[in-house]
Amino acid sequence: MMKLHDPWYLLLILILVPLVFYFSKSSGGRIRFSNLDIIKRVNVNVTSTFNPRIILTILRIVAIILLVVGLTRPQAGKKFSEIISEGVDIMLLLDTSGSMQALDFKLDGEPVNRLAVVKKVVADFVKKRPDDRMGIVVFGQEAFTQCPLTLDHGVLIEFFKKIEIGMAGDSTAIGSAIGTAINRMKDLKAKSKIVILLTDGRSNTGEIPPLDASELAKTFGIKIYTIGVGTKGKAPFLQDTIFGKRYVYVDVEIDEETLIQIAKNTNGKYYRATDTKELEQIYDEIDKLEKNEVKLKEYTEYNELFHWFLIPGLLLLLIEILLSQTIFRKIP
Repeated sequence: MMKLHDPWYLLLILILVPLVFYFSKSSGGRIRFSNLDIIKRVNVNVTSTFNPRIILTILRIVAIILLVVGLTRPQAGKKFSEIISEGVDIMLLLDTSGSMQALDFKLDGEPVNRLAVVKKVVADFVKKRPDDRMGIVVFGQEAFTQCPLTLDHGVLIEFFKKIEIGMAGDSTAIGSAIGTAINRMKDLKAKSKIVILLTDGRSNTGEIPPLDASELAKTFGIKIYTIGVGTKGKAPFLQDTIFGKRYVYVDVEIDEETLIQIAKNTNGKYYRATDTKELEQIYDEIDKLEKNEVKLKEYTEYNELFHWFLIPGLLLLLIEILLSQTIFRKIP
């Protein structure tokens, strides 16, 4: 970007250029003769009206314009932006119990198990928040940190790929999962500390009751969003039988009352997703609710360009003076 530091100097062009034109026309040379008959007898064939001294006028005008533009101090600048972000710490709690094998969700029109959809949707959520630290806790019968809080989301996505059904056992220890997240986040100084708990079942194991864990989370300023995934009623499971692989429909109950209370205790919110689209919408809404604070600071560095105009202007002025005293010298 360019700018003129003192643009009002341009007014000089409106004054000086007309003056140059005026004096160039009124300063023609004069020769005195005692008798004009002498001139009349001179056989002069004038075929051109071009006055070569106009070159001097053009040089002078261009020089004046360049010098005036130089006086305005033209400057070229580069704009720089500095982003100051106060990120949110987010711990993602994912249920990997056996019930996540239910094939009641779809990806690209094909039925897949719940965990496959969850991994895809949560990975997309992570990519939308590059300024936040995120981590993963997986839970089943046990709960453990799959990935600690990090800004390296590439590493986080790689850990997502390694999550498998049953890796933490087939039961559901929601309280233990919340407790593990609290241990990771309780001493952090982040502006906002968020837990997103996703499960498709009922807490049936673990030493910490889920509601007690939520009260402890509230004490440390941790907000919990809870998500229940799965169709209502019977869900299809693909199982091996003596007749080969067959779909078996099984009731999978979600303890919505407990999930609602966990969210309420921590000023969070409970969601229910019965298909892939709803799950995507839920994470989009959480993304909007928990926006981090980003401040944009802009500044510009300028370089002076006046010498690119003053030097050529002075050179043209010098050339005009030399030509006026040599090739285009006029007889007084």
